[in-house]
Amino acid sequence: MATFLYRLGRFAFRRRHFVALFWVALLTFAGVAAANAPAAGSTSFSIPGTEAQKAFDLLDQRFPGSSSDGATARVVFKAPGGEKMTDAANKAAVEKTVKELADGSEVTSVADPYTAHAVSKDGTVAYASVRYDKSGMELKDASRTALEDTAQQARDAGLTVEIGGDALQAGAEPGAAGEVVGLAIAAVVLVITLGSLVAAGLPLLTAIIGVGIGVSGITALAKALDLGDTTSTLALMIGLAVGIDYALFIVSRYRGELAEGRSREEAVGRAAGTAGSAVVFAGLTVVIALAGLSVVGVPMLTKMGLAAAGTVLVAVLIALTMIPALLGYAGRKVRPAGEKRRRTDGARSAKPGLGERWASFVVRRPAAVLLLGVVGLGAVAVPATQLELGLPDDGSQPTSTTQRRAYDLLSEGFGPGFNGPLMIVVDAKGSDDPKAAATRVGDDIKGLKDVTTVTPAVFNKAGDTAMITVVPGSKPSSTQTEDLVHAIRDKGADVRADSDAKVLVTGTTAMNIDFSQKLNDALIPYLGLVVGLAFLLLIAVFRSILVPLKAALGFLLSVLAALGAVVAVFQWGWLGGLLGVEQTGPIMSMMPIFMVGVVFGLAMDYEVFLVTRMREAYVHGETPGQAVVTGFRHSARVVAAAAVIMIAVFGGFITSSESMIKMIGFGLAIAVFFDAFIVRMAIVPAVLALLGRRAWWLPKWLDRALPNVDVEGEGLRTLDGADGDRDSDPDEDRELVKA
Repeated sequence: MATFLYRLGRFAFRRRHFVALFWVALLTFAGVAAANAPAAGSTSFSIPGTEAQKAFDLLDQRFPGSSSDGATARVVFKAPGGEKMTDAANKAAVEKTVKELADGSEVTSVADPYTAHAVSKDGTVAYASVRYDKSGMELKDASRTALEDTAQQARDAGLTVEIGGDALQAGAEPGAAGEVVGLAIAAVVLVITLGSLVAAGLPLLTAIIGVGIGVSGITALAKALDLGDTTSTLALMIGLAVGIDYALFIVSRYRGELAEGRSREEAVGRAAGTAGSAVVFAGLTVVIALAGLSVVGVPMLTKMGLAAAGTVLVAVLIALTMIPALLGYAGRKVRPAGEKRRRTDGARSAKPGLGERWASFVVRRPAAVLLLGVVGLGAVAVPATQLELGLPDDGSQPTSTTQRRAYDLLSEGFGPGFNGPLMIVVDAKGSDDPKAAATRVGDDIKGLKDVTTVTPAVFNKAGDTAMITVVPGSKPSSTQTEDLVHAIRDKGADVRADSDAKVLVTGTTAMNIDFSQKLNDALIPYLGLVVGLAFLLLIAVFRSILVPLKAALGFLLSVLAALGAVVAVFQWGWLGGLLGVEQTGPIMSMMPIFMVGVVFGLAMDYEVFLVTRMREAYVHGETPGQAVVTGFRHSARVVAAAAVIMIAVFGGFITSSESMIKMIGFGLAIAVFFDAFIVRMAIVPAVLALLGRRAWWLPKWLDRALPNVDVEGEGLRTLDGADGDRDSDPDEDRELVKA
């Protein structure tokens, strides 16, 4: 591996014009394709295998044209103080609004509050239900705009009007402000770390090019592959993260090779052979983590993971080829001020760096550092034992949004459960008496705890399928509502045993519950697949059993600690005011599995970059303790810089007004902090110091069976005097003459 990448790096350096032109042409082609691609909107959402999805599919068959999974909106009206919604002027304004809403191109029905009995008992609140023929994620922007404009006209008439439901659920927008702030902080950190504007600019430039190619490719294929906005957002976030990381490590290693007195071309080759090998295997772990999302069984997550994995592959290829090419253009400008003389005198600063001093301390006190790190992260992880999963609803929105205000008005007028009605589907096709079966289902549900309203059954034309609406007494995201869903399903099993009628529970609330359960069930298999495959990969990289095991256990510790921090802030409300958390509640159900996938890839990046340098020093004859210090001397500063950049990028999303985006930003930022600075910088060197030579033990039979990937670049020693420095670059010669 090292030898192949060494030759690839030198080829890219020599043929820099061709390589640079290739990537620029590919970026241009992808950009043109994206610009001319048909608009795809947002991806469709389905959860195959769940009861809620089966019920939606059944309704589409038995109630053709009903668009059972279509978007809904509730336009909520409140009368001015001292008035009622039944007053003539207010009623006229509402009826006018209902008429205009019905004219929408994607609207299938609008329920008039006065004929649908949708006026509160005290007469101050009313609502109109609007149903669309497309899901909330597929609805056109024009329909959302028309909905908002119509509501504004009712406000102009003197009413308080707010809009709830999933019709205003626009696709996820890329965090433009967060990305700009992250890039700005990344630029500052890179300049401080590398001491050169040119060197700092290379990782940023290549990361932007890689993300541009990846996101443009996703946009170009969005229509054909049914990819939504969230797919490109994930690819943007991950691609930017790894793109900067990978380029930074190769540039840093190149500068180290220059400091050893090698020519520019030779330094590029060796940087590609050593740091480039680490990039390849770090990239593979990220790809495994993202592609592994397919085991969840949710098509949307599968597409997101595979698209982001493709962007990571582009980042790896750019780091291995375009960085060497750009280093050829940059000359010696990548070296910091005062660095050029190191080539001739070989002098190194007498004062050890911070990373080297820290590593020396850890090697002297490994047990104390290990105990402090594990106990500290374990304490932070304790709240994770109280983790409650769910999906955000309008009640978790900021109070400044119309969705949240509509939610509060409906709770005020009709009760909290009114915001999350359950739809009960009775499939009585195999029953002798469908009406009796539906009546029994309704009566059984009325006897359950936490039920406020049960509507009469509505049958299809064939008379074999009925719909019943149930309004819970508790809010949609509460554990009481989840218990009610399970209780109805238990009653449905009894009905089926007696009358052969199937009872299915669906609706947005039930769909959210099923989605959370599906993700929860998939977490352990996903962890086993991702950690298991990465463990096998790292055995080949490090030629060790204990080092990959330590890497996996350290990752699990950092993820549990991050989940504990998320629960403490977003579920318990600790420091909520400081972070702008307005409403506590269940943790977003996608958070654990999403955090595992993203953070595992980044954690293994830091593990590979840091420990391969230790392995390299150990293979070249240093003692285990010395190898730890050497690894930190060469890699700790760069790993810390990469982690700070990622924390800044993810942290920029904490300022979002969307609770889901805020939670993701905080969770990923704190997870990277725990993993990079506590696990990789403290626990890892402490464990290696305690294990000594045993850390690098590998059974002889396994050593013979494994391929020799040579990440530490041992095979490059045979090239000294062969390829070596004989191919001096003309620009190099001119610079030496000037010196």
